[in-house]
Amino acid sequence: MDPECSQLLPALCAVLADPRQPMADDTCLEKLLDWFKTITEAGSSLLLLQENPCLVELLCHVLKPQDLSSRVLSFSLRLTGVFAAQEDCFQYLQGDSSLFVASAAGQLLVHILSLSMRGPAEGPPGLQADDWPACAQKIVGHIEESLRSTAAPQITQALNVLTTTFGHCHDPWTQVLWVQLHPLVAALLEKDPVPAAHSLVDLLLSVARSPGLSSSSCGLWETLAQTLSHLSPTQAGLLALGILKLQDCPQALRAQAFAVLLQPLACVLKATAQGPGPSGLLDSTSADSVTADILLPSKAACVGLLCRTLAHLELLLPLPQRPCPWPQAPLLGAAVTLLQLCGGSGSPASDEGRQLCTLLLGCVRVQRAALDFLGTLSQETGPPELVTQVFAVLLEYLRSPDSSPTVLKKAFQATFRWLLSSPRTPGCSDLDSHALLFLRELLPVLQKRLCSPCWEVRDSGLEFLTQMTRRWGGQAGFRHALLASEVPRLTEQLLRDPESYVRASAVTAMGQLSSQGLCVPPASPEHPGGQQKSLLGELLHILSTDSEGFPRRAVMQVFTQWLRDSHADVVGDTEQFVAGVLQVAGQDLDWEVRAQGLELALVFLEQTLGPPRSHCPYAVTPPVAAPASPLTQALQPLCRVRLFEFAFRALFDCDRPVAQKSCDLLLLLRAKMASSSSLQEPRSSPDVASVEAALQRWRAGDQAQPLGDLEPEVVLAVLRSMDLEGLRGALAESSDHVEKSPQSLLQDMLATVGILGENEADCY
Repeated sequence: MDPECSQLLPALCAVLADPRQPMADDTCLEKLLDWFKTITEAGSSLLLLQENPCLVELLCHVLKPQDLSSRVLSFSLRLTGVFAAQEDCFQYLQGDSSLFVASAAGQLLVHILSLSMRGPAEGPPGLQADDWPACAQKIVGHIEESLRSTAAPQITQALNVLTTTFGHCHDPWTQVLWVQLHPLVAALLEKDPVPAAHSLVDLLLSVARSPGLSSSSCGLWETLAQTLSHLSPTQAGLLALGILKLQDCPQALRAQAFAVLLQPLACVLKATAQGPGPSGLLDSTSADSVTADILLPSKAACVGLLCRTLAHLELLLPLPQRPCPWPQAPLLGAAVTLLQLCGGSGSPASDEGRQLCTLLLGCVRVQRAALDFLGTLSQETGPPELVTQVFAVLLEYLRSPDSSPTVLKKAFQATFRWLLSSPRTPGCSDLDSHALLFLRELLPVLQKRLCSPCWEVRDSGLEFLTQMTRRWGGQAGFRHALLASEVPRLTEQLLRDPESYVRASAVTAMGQLSSQGLCVPPASPEHPGGQQKSLLGELLHILSTDSEGFPRRAVMQVFTQWLRDSHADVVGDTEQFVAGVLQVAGQDLDWEVRAQGLELALVFLEQTLGPPRSHCPYAVTPPVAAPASPLTQALQPLCRVRLFEFAFRALFDCDRPVAQKSCDLLLLLRAKMASSSSLQEPRSSPDVASVEAALQRWRAGDQAQPLGDLEPEVVLAVLRSMDLEGLRGALAESSDHVEKSPQSLLQDMLATVGILGENEADCY
């Protein structure tokens, strides 16, 4: 412990132990206790107690729940594991109603158990439970007592302690512990209903994933199979997913788990089947009456079970250990059927199907979950007739006036994913004829959505347009269909939308359309039906005048991409373009705009001087030889666009990300200087005194005076003299690294009760 902290700690402990001196700020107490915990875990707890006997009184004080908030108590529980007997933890596990306190006490029990099983220096305790230390045996006895209890909270807390134990402790003694407690855990399955089902699932999966246990020799697989059959479908889904994620698992158990996971969708297909015949999903899955009984009576239960099932299957699909063969066609059919039932286009013949339709009609939760799952299923192929149904139901949702904004957004996302997966000629990324036919039906729908009174819908439509243009903007069929529609004109109009999010998305979409030569020239706001002006001018106007940050950030991102791609509006006079953009961006109050300006400056620097060497973090292309011209000549374009004034100003920006980015850019330039054969100390040093004086004023916060025209020699001399590495190190430190120190914390706490004199507190 620092000497300064040692001097402050006795006074603070006396204050905290004095009931007449209440501490108003519980957050400070939390931080203090957490700091104590760190010290004790580092092995200096005995020395801490010897130096500060009053700390013992403090620790006893904070163990009284009525004196401090549960939040603070939880930290004290973690801390006092080194000092207090485990009976205190038993008390909180049994009687405290605060989940936060119970969780902290449980973690402390695991910590004590783990420490006690490490044993003395001469070796760990034996593997027989009877040979374990008394402390460990007492903890295990308490867990056994809790598992036999009829009170669900005690069972839950015991299971949670075991879950933490097997998740963090992987020594051989953990297998002995599981073998001893396994019968009590298995006995929980005999109760109806199974108590603490969620905690039981967490425990079994923690044991199955533990590298310290041999699952085949401790009856785990049999217990997992029994648990799957005893839990209700709403409880068993998470366990089934966890089993299917395991790397090594018996095939029979995997098949049982997958069947459990598929049961709700099998019931949906069975209830909506138009006639007899195998569905493909029901061949291996029994749509049992238990699942049907949960799906049908209650809308809340039905919706919850279906949403969880779809989410679990969505997580399972991309995993390498997913079941094989994967029932792609039945799952596609189930997703389409659910969307039809929710949208009102389903026409089930059975009573169960009609009941499902009534429950799910207009259900946004199931619509969102089914659309997410349908989009994920696009990673695999499907029968042509089912793919046709997929596009049909997606178009139905995009057209429907009843689709909510969030449902429409997910429908757009799923549509794009299915267009990406549509069949195409090998080696060709163009849309096939069927996708183009769908696109011609889709564009009128997109036009309508771009005119929606709901800004979220307009925004989602613009994002979808940007994705499509980026992917297929160069394809003839897509270009012809898009230019024949009103979509480009409507997108241009949305540059002046009243909602800033929509304006930002319109900027991005127009930038992408322009890069592909697909946008119409924007009309002048003063003369909507007359004179036209360039998109570049319109975007510069937005960058200079828009009152919201989102559109201005979008403009800077578009400009950076245009410069990178040598856009036609940029290559005509690149220096004028860069100079104008940097001048506007440097005056912007939004730090992200200024940071994006540095990104644009970096692109221009690389285009002017050549790409960085491969060791540089900015490397995006293979290194090339340095320019043949002298470095000072190569720097002339950078000086003409006032790039260095922009970068130096950003170096002292009050927003740290901007300053860091500027520092990286200048370090990159100095690295190029070092690798240039023309970099030698000049025979006559340029006069840099005025520039350095201006930079000193900028560092102090006075950035009113510009640097003016800088010569390359001056720039090189200034870069040589600056400690950019030291500045980068200072910027990398947390802005509150001083204020977060233990000494600062102790000073603040003492200042709140008036122990310190004036100006001695380091408040933050």
